[in-house]
Amino acid sequence: MSNIRIRIRDNGPIVIETPVTIADAEGNQFTIAADKPVIALCRCGASANKPFCDGAHRNCGFESVVRAAPG
Repeated sequence: MSNIRIRIRDNGPIVIETPVTIADAEGNQFTIAADKPVIALCRCGASANKPFCDGAHRNCGFESVVRAAPG
C-alpha cells in the first residue's frame, strides 16, 4: 500500500500528496494532472474551483487552526 500524506494548513487548504483519486458523491472522479505532486482541497467554501483550493481563503476571512490531540 502506498503511503499518502495529508496535511491541514493553518487558515488554508487540506494538502494531499499525489497520486490519489478524488471522487464526488456519485463516484465521478475529478481529473488531476499526472505531473502534479500535490493537490489542495478547499476548506473555506469560497473557492471558485471546488473541491480544489484557488487561494480564496486569503480574502474571505477564513480562520482555522487544527491540531491533533497529543498521544
